[in-house]
Amino acid sequence: MSERDYLMDLYDIYKDLLTDKQREYFQNYYFEDLTLQEASDELNVSKQIISKTILQVTNKLKKYESTLHLNKIYNVLTVIRETTTDENIKKELDKLLWTCQ
Repeated sequence: MSERDYLMDLYDIYKDLLTDKQREYFQNYYFEDLTLQEASDELNVSKQIISKTILQVTNKLKKYESTLHLNKIYNVLTVIRETTTDENIKKELDKLLWTCQ
């Protein structure tokens, strides 16, 4: 998994812990695939502010994961769900994984 994909996964899990501006800048850069300059132009802020905020968000997301491990747990549960043959376990894991999204 690339660093970009990893950060996007972390964002999906921890986005509610970020400010509106942090979410907006991160989404423009990572999900909309805008360059720093394009995001800067669209949001009417300096390129430096976008860059600094994205770096702060990246560090926060990694810190949250290193403390809470929710992405790691989600991935382990997904592997268990994919490898088990017990249909009852699959159903229960489906419910649990659905609530994590």
